[in-house]
Amino acid sequence: MLDIKYVRDHMDEVRDFLKARNHDFNLDSILELDAKRRELISEVEELKAERNAGSKKVGAAKAKGEDPTAIMERMKAIGEEIKALDQKVAEVDAGLDDLMLQVPNRPHDSVPVGVDEDDNVEVRKWGDPREFDFEPLPHWDLGENLGILDFKRGVKLAQSRFTVMAGPGARLERALLNFMLDLHVDRHGYKEINPPFMVNSATMTGTGQLPKFADDLYRIADDDLWLIPTAEVPLTNLHGGEIMEESDLPLYYTAYTPCFRKEAGSHGRDVRGIMRQHQFEKVEMVKLSTPENSYEELEKLTSNAEEVLQLLKLPYRVITLCTGDMGFGASKTYDIEVWLPSQGRYREISSCSNCEDFQARRMNTRYRPSQGGKPRFVHTLNGSGIAIGRALIAVMENYQRTDGSIEIPEVLVPYMGGLKEITNR
Repeated sequence: MLDIKYVRDHMDEVRDFLKARNHDFNLDSILELDAKRRELISEVEELKAERNAGSKKVGAAKAKGEDPTAIMERMKAIGEEIKALDQKVAEVDAGLDDLMLQVPNRPHDSVPVGVDEDDNVEVRKWGDPREFDFEPLPHWDLGENLGILDFKRGVKLAQSRFTVMAGPGARLERALLNFMLDLHVDRHGYKEINPPFMVNSATMTGTGQLPKFADDLYRIADDDLWLIPTAEVPLTNLHGGEIMEESDLPLYYTAYTPCFRKEAGSHGRDVRGIMRQHQFEKVEMVKLSTPENSYEELEKLTSNAEEVLQLLKLPYRVITLCTGDMGFGASKTYDIEVWLPSQGRYREISSCSNCEDFQARRMNTRYRPSQGGKPRFVHTLNGSGIAIGRALIAVMENYQRTDGSIEIPEVLVPYMGGLKEITNR
C-alpha cells in the first residue's frame, strides 16, 4: 500500500508510473474520498474545540453561581454530532483503504520502462546450454517412460494440473527441497520456518494477494482461511503489527511449503507436464530490512537463488523485469530463468523482489531507528529459492541420456541415498 500523502502530493508521478505499469486505476476516486475524509476530520476537530471551550464555560458558570443547563445541552448535542461524524469518517476510511489496496507499488528508478516481457532486460548468464547428440525429450515423456510422473492418476485423484510423483521421482523432489533448505540455512544464514499452509484474510491482504488476486486463490469454505499461493505470505506476515528494533534487522527466513494456485488467468498455457500446476512445491526466501540496505539485500537474495542452480550445474540467465511485466507489490524484480532443452529457451524458475515498504504498510510492520525518532516501516523482500517442480523439470531434461535414463546431479546424490541415476534397468 502506498502512503496516501505521497499519492496526494505526487499525483503526476503516480499517474505516470501507473501508465508505465499498464494499470488503468482511476486516481480521482482516491482524491475525492481523501478530500472528503479531511473535510470530515476538520469538522470533528472544530466541534471538539467547541466542546472543550464549552466545558470551560460550564465550570465558569458554576463558579459564578449561574445556571449551566443551556451550555450543557449544547455540549450533549455536540457530542452526538461528533459521534455521527466519527462514523462517517470510519466509513470513508474503509472506502479509501479499499481503493488504496488496489493501487500497485511504485517502481524503483532502476526498473526499465516497458509494456511486457519483450521489454525485460537481461542482466547476466551463467553456464552454457548442453549440446545433445540426440533429440532431447520433454520432461513429461521422460517421467512417464521412467514411471516417476503419473499424470492420469493425478487427474483421477483431483483434476487436471495435479500430478502423482512416484519412486525415485518423488525422492528426487524431496532431495531438491532438502538440498535447498540446507543451503539457505547453513550457508546463507536464513532461519528455517515451518509455517501454516492456510492463512486468514488479513494475512493474505498483508502481502497483497487480497483483494486483487482473490480469483486465483483457493478458499476454505465456511472459514476465513485460504490455501497459501507461496510461503512468502506467512513468512512476510510473521511480524505483522509489530515494532522491532533496528538492531533486529535484517531478518532472513526460509521455508518449504506446498503452494496452491488456481492459475485462473493462464488457461491454455503450459498444459502439458508439471510446469504450471494447481499444487506445487517451493522453497521460499524472505527478508525484512531497513530501507537503506534493502537493495543490497535484493542482490544477495538473488545471488542465493542463483547458487542453487550453480550447484546443480544448470544454465540460467537473470533478467530485470520491466514496469509492465512486474508483479503488483514489487518495486523491482529479478527473474531467474533456467534453460530447458525441450523448449530451447530459458523459463522462469525464481522471482526475487524488493517490495520496499508496500507490504509493511499493509501489515503495519515497523522498527525503531537506532538513532531515535519515530518508528519506520521496514522493507520486505522475497524470492523463490527455488521452485522445486521447475527445478525437477530442469534436472530431468538437462541430465537426460540417450537411453531415456536420468543422471542425478552430483550435489544431490547424498540426498538420494547414493543413487546416481534414474533408469528402467
